[in-house]
Amino acid sequence: MDAHWEEENDQLIFTIKADRFLRNMVRAIVGTLLDLGRNKININDLKMIIHSKNRCDAGNSVPACGLFLERIEYLEEIFVKE
Repeated sequence: MDAHWEEENDQLIFTIKADRFLRNMVRAIVGTLLDLGRNKININDLKMIIHSKNRCDAGNSVPACGLFLERIEYLEEIFVKE
């Protein structure tokens, strides 16, 4: 749904929003984007990785330190009303 980087107080902050996540998915995405930023891959490589839908094509997973879940949102219609 959304993914972006922000710079704040000499820190890079990556924010991602989706309707579901797989185990280690965000860590793999960040690792792949870091490879792009370090010129280990180019934008065409990134497109190929996305279109391949193969985790083996992505970069290494970054460590989990600093990664946290900020919010969970549910659609109103999933709640049982009494």
